[in-house]
Amino acid sequence: MGSDSEAEKAQQKEKERKKMLAIAPIAKPLAGKKLCKKTLKLVRRAAEHKCLKRGVKEVVKSIRRGQKGLCVIAGNISPIDVITHVPILCEEADIPYVYVPSKEDLATAGATKRPTCCVLVLTKPTKGELSPEEQEKIKADYSLIVADVSELTSSLF
Repeated sequence: MGSDSEAEKAQQKEKERKKMLAIAPIAKPLAGKKLCKKTLKLVRRAAEHKCLKRGVKEVVKSIRRGQKGLCVIAGNISPIDVITHVPILCEEADIPYVYVPSKEDLATAGATKRPTCCVLVLTKPTKGELSPEEQEKIKADYSLIVADVSELTSSLF
């Protein structure tokens, strides 16, 4: 009975190791385990309330139109050329961005079945309104994660 759980743990560790090996060299700032979990939770909550832009095309369009938010980019994209321009656009528009290890995890959090390169978490939905308490919850989580991301970025550069 104990060997099953040990085998599962070993399998899980192997899966995590493979994820970390597939990460592109430009994936900086890369979220650690704790920040990654918080970020994916924010993405999940934003997807529930329609405060999310999915995919490179939508994210770039939103950034160019001047919408603000948190850009979450997958670190295991191949070919990497698909997303190399996104961090530059984010820096020019003064939008915080962070890399997460897996595009599959990002897609699951964003409520899509297809692996997603990047998402833009908006503080308010594009259409309609949220109740004030839901708006406040998302805003609080957003602020917390943006603070962590800026701290991570400042320690990097």
